[in-house]
Amino acid sequence: MDTQAEDLVTRAEAAERAGRREEAFALWSELVAAHPGHPRALFLRGRRRMDEGDAAGALALFTQSEALDASLPEAPFYAAVCHRHLRESGAALAAVERALALDPYYFMALLSKGAILEDLGKHRLAARTYRNAIKIAPSDRSLPRDARAALQHAREQVAGNANALAEHLKRATTTQRSRYAGERLERFDESLDILAGVKLRQAQDPTLLYYPRLPAIPFFDRDHFDWLPRLEAATAMIQGELEIALRDGRGAIEPYIQYPPGAPVNQWARLNRSPAWSSYFLWRDGEKQDANCARCPQTAALLESLPLAQMPGFAPTAMFSVLSPHTHIPPHTGSANTRVIVHLPLVLPPACRFRVGNDTRTWEIGQAWVFDDTIEHEAWNDSGETRVILIFDVWNPLLSEAERALVIEMLAALNAYNAAEL
Repeated sequence: MDTQAEDLVTRAEAAERAGRREEAFALWSELVAAHPGHPRALFLRGRRRMDEGDAAGALALFTQSEALDASLPEAPFYAAVCHRHLRESGAALAAVERALALDPYYFMALLSKGAILEDLGKHRLAARTYRNAIKIAPSDRSLPRDARAALQHAREQVAGNANALAEHLKRATTTQRSRYAGERLERFDESLDILAGVKLRQAQDPTLLYYPRLPAIPFFDRDHFDWLPRLEAATAMIQGELEIALRDGRGAIEPYIQYPPGAPVNQWARLNRSPAWSSYFLWRDGEKQDANCARCPQTAALLESLPLAQMPGFAPTAMFSVLSPHTHIPPHTGSANTRVIVHLPLVLPPACRFRVGNDTRTWEIGQAWVFDDTIEHEAWNDSGETRVILIFDVWNPLLSEAERALVIEMLAALNAYNAAEL
């Protein structure tokens, strides 16, 4: 009998893996009919009792199945579901723990454990369990409706616990923090939110070159760039040359995102080849755009006096970035952390904002900032008017002269290597 039963189990599991559901159902039914005392048959009979609303009867069958074959995590998991239905929270927790001991990545068991801990009034432990479940959750679309609802509940519990923990940590550190009221504590504040789970850790994720041991700094201190006041003082001049460029160089304004046909566009589907985000390039991927610079000679001369990043084939890039009304630039990262990005706003309607990592800011005319674009960032123009910003890249101020020179040589060699088979 055992050989026949195991043959049915093997064939049924193979049919399930191959997606032959009707064949699998028939084989499982045959197993239940011919060998009702087999552990898998007992489990299946228990599932049927559950569907009929008989939690106690189902629990008895799951218990028998687990006693005969302790290697199946499904039996203790469904036993936990029955215990919870019968309001036996302690037994439910013990059963789901047995299931997770067999399979620590059992998604539905993790969700169930979180719910049981909530039943027991252990909401903080529940949130920690839910957080682990969320990490391994399949896509919402692949889940049945009740599982999607349970997953959404888990997310809400995790978020609520994170907010509560953040408030607790802030209260606990208020007195100590007040002793340093005159110091800049943005990093501590962000670390608190990350520890609590309110915010995510933000790391550099360059698409081309990652230079190790450079810190991930969303917005750099102005002290690194002694030329910023000179740039900001030239705002009116640059605005005047921008007007000329937009008037006389309309043909040079082009969509910033331009993927070739057939290339995966990912988050850029709406902006690919769209004038909603356009650029007037002064430098592009290391090449000076002479005709465009001729319309803006003072701006070009000013930029040439700054420490523009020199990365052959990649930088510098300098442009007037034109963002249409009600346009969102989605989250993305830049190419290399060996350079950083400067923004100088020139045309700035209200309701425009910019996020780098966990830091969201609004621009002000006449004030520039410098940020690391290899940290995830995005921008919004929620106004009914066009926004224009001068954007260009300079060397990361934490690189030495020797490192800059070597980066230039390394990227030139990369271009030569890749060009050899074009």
